Amino acid sequence: MAQDYGFDTLQIHAGARPDPATGARQVPIYQTTAYVFRDADHAAALFNLQEVGYIYSRLTNPTVAALAERLAALEGGAGAVCTSSGHAAQIMALYPLMAPGKNIVASTRLYGGTITQFTQVFKRFGWECTFVDTDDLAAVEAAIDDNTRAVFCETIANPGGYVSDIPALAKIADKHGLPLIVDNTTATPYLAKPIEMGATLVVHSLTKYLTGNGTVTGGAIIDSGKFDWSASDKFPSLSQPEPAYHGLKFHETFGALAFTFFSIAIGLRDLGMTLNPQAAHYTLMGIETLSLRMDKHVANAAKVAAWLEKHPAVEGVTYAGLDSSPYKDRAAKIVPKGAGALFTVTLKGGYDACVKLVDSLELFSHVANLGDTRSLIIHSASTTHRQLTPEQQKAAGAAPNLVRLSIGTENADDIIADLDQALAKASA
Repeated sequence: MAQDYGFDTLQIHAGARPDPATGARQVPIYQTTAYVFRDADHAAALFNLQEVGYIYSRLTNPTVAALAERLAALEGGAGAVCTSSGHAAQIMALYPLMAPGKNIVASTRLYGGTITQFTQVFKRFGWECTFVDTDDLAAVEAAIDDNTRAVFCETIANPGGYVSDIPALAKIADKHGLPLIVDNTTATPYLAKPIEMGATLVVHSLTKYLTGNGTVTGGAIIDSGKFDWSASDKFPSLSQPEPAYHGLKFHETFGALAFTFFSIAIGLRDLGMTLNPQAAHYTLMGIETLSLRMDKHVANAAKVAAWLEKHPAVEGVTYAGLDSSPYKDRAAKIVPKGAGALFTVTLKGGYDACVKLVDSLELFSHVANLGDTRSLIIHSASTTHRQLTPEQQKAAGAAPNLVRLSIGTENADDIIADLDQALAKASA
């Protein structure tokens, strides 16, 4: 679909066409495992990647393909691949780039599960990760060596709501001939366009704001199509002959879509991290209202954060939209429509007060999720970041004396009233 349509139009129409068989206006759920080939030559052409089409739903499915096309349009990418979860998307994004002994340079400010994946799971593949404070650009550059294959950050970091300087990180990555991978889950393409700021790949947990209602687990990788995978010998999976396809070279053959085709033909084929069509359908419907929801999320978050900052039981609030935030100026550039709706609150009463606050809330849901229409809370140090050391918890913005809030789309005054009564109990 034409990229010059406005965001509100693309979030409804991109990837969605009337079903040619029935005229159905909403994208149908193609609940099928396999697809009938026209003849033997058609099957051979599909398996040789000489023709684009549907073979088997582990690889491609029309409902999932519609979602991928919509995500690519919203992010301004050349192509996209959907996966079974955000974690799957991260592994899939790195799969063509990495090899035993290779490493990535990643921000210390990441979701706790991502830090665990990058430290523990990477070892099983022989991959390594160097964590740095990405606000220290000199440290980022110093961490890059001959074995580095990517730089990784989050647009708005989970849980603290810190905003990454994507253009500056992209400049460093580009200087070293490396892709910048940006997790845009908490910002969504409505608030931030990492590809326009120099990112090579964008990853998402579809589970969060893109679906927006807590019903789906899913992930996605959006490929900018702008990276030259053949500029060096660092990325042989994309630049060198692929034995499984008679020596085909993905970058030479598919150009801007090299990463996308590899991720389907090799990544999904061999790793099997497939998004199911019903989940894709839920996400497509959720995206139709993305801009409307994000405007409400941001407005509520700004009001709630400003109220919390003045509360006597509160030591600090990390919302980047506050005048007191060191990220206020950067947020105005990176996320000009608003600093999202995820942030942390530090309580003067420490760990015990955090636990009491969580247990005293009525409107908020205590769950290990974010980006729902419902307001959510979690004590990161005892849950999502529990596996990390105290030092890692603090570096990730998940110290024991703070809670993470994901502000929903309820009435803002009702959210504040619930926090007010719970804070009174927590500080009693």
